[in-house]
Amino acid sequence: MTRWTTAALCTALALTGLTGLTACSEDDSPSSVASKVASAASRAGDAVASATAEAGRRLDGIKNGADARDDVRLGSPASASDGRTTVQVTVANSAGSAKSFAVQVDFTDGTGKLLDAVVLTVPDVPAGGSGKGTARSTHDLSGDVRAKVSRAVRY
Repeated sequence: MTRWTTAALCTALALTGLTGLTACSEDDSPSSVASKVASAASRAGDAVASATAEAGRRLDGIKNGADARDDVRLGSPASASDGRTTVQVTVANSAGSAKSFAVQVDFTDGTGKLLDAVVLTVPDVPAGGSGKGTARSTHDLSGDVRAKVSRAVRY
């Protein structure tokens, strides 16, 4: 493999945030670099699938909940000092008694590709009131990160 090709592949890994999962050296063959990239991409995909599955399990475990997506507003995503992405979550309780909310926030890139999924609980929101919380990504995210409410349950 030429130095230029090795450098280009290492740069591609750095730009996709996979350098912590793989390493490149001048001695790597094209097939070994390709294998490392595929392995790292698989692990990254597995992590997102695992986070999404866990979020689904948490929400599915709520009994007697009501769909509350329309009662949730998100702020703009921001990068915390530790590299994690955070977003302010505000819920409005239109019920006649105090309720708690479980909100699944999906972090995506500019094309809509899922990068991470988290569930935030906003407990004991008074009747007719609102509550706030902060959703925080499970790992460092970079680039054009967006947030959307995937599911929300009032219970």
